[in-house]
Amino acid sequence: MKDLIWSMPDDGRSVYLTFDDGPTPGVTDKVLDLLAAYQVKATFFCIGSNAEAHPELMARIRREGHSIGDHTYDHLNGWKNSAFSYFRNVLRSQRITRGTLFRPPYGRITHQQAKVLGSRFDVVMWDVLSGDFDTAIDGAQCARNVLRNWRAGSIIVFHDSLKAEVRLMTALPLVLEQLAECGFVARSLPERGIRPR
Repeated sequence: MKDLIWSMPDDGRSVYLTFDDGPTPGVTDKVLDLLAAYQVKATFFCIGSNAEAHPELMARIRREGHSIGDHTYDHLNGWKNSAFSYFRNVLRSQRITRGTLFRPPYGRITHQQAKVLGSRFDVVMWDVLSGDFDTAIDGAQCARNVLRNWRAGSIIVFHDSLKAEVRLMTALPLVLEQLAECGFVARSLPERGIRPR
């Protein structure tokens, strides 16, 4: 779908780390600590119910200069929900997250949903998936998934969830270290005005 954002313009040195499914106490705060240690920024696509339950983590994300996007209120699969129920769920979440970026859970969104949501949000996908949600692989493999596929402008997906925590906390430091060694900078996505590539 042409209106979806899969990567950012190649400026020669930037990548865009994103974290889905939080905020999650005990995970999101560790991610924030790592990002601060490496002095980089990221974007958090938050589930509305988690954001509602953990306003202190939402406040910390914002305070530390990261951007926030919407990931529906209940982690809905767009292919399995009517357009009306999906839009209602997204807007319920957006009232909490106040994000202008949106990422569909599972990457599943219909043309109609993308068209309508694209009038209100920048709909952000990705070009590099760490696979940290996959219990069949380990954190080292997740890091390799990123390091073998990223390039300048890449939008990289991790998950700040309990399910992904073990793999995330192995992979993320490896990725941050390699990015720093290669002279790349992890940035947050701008919250307004991204144009699809």
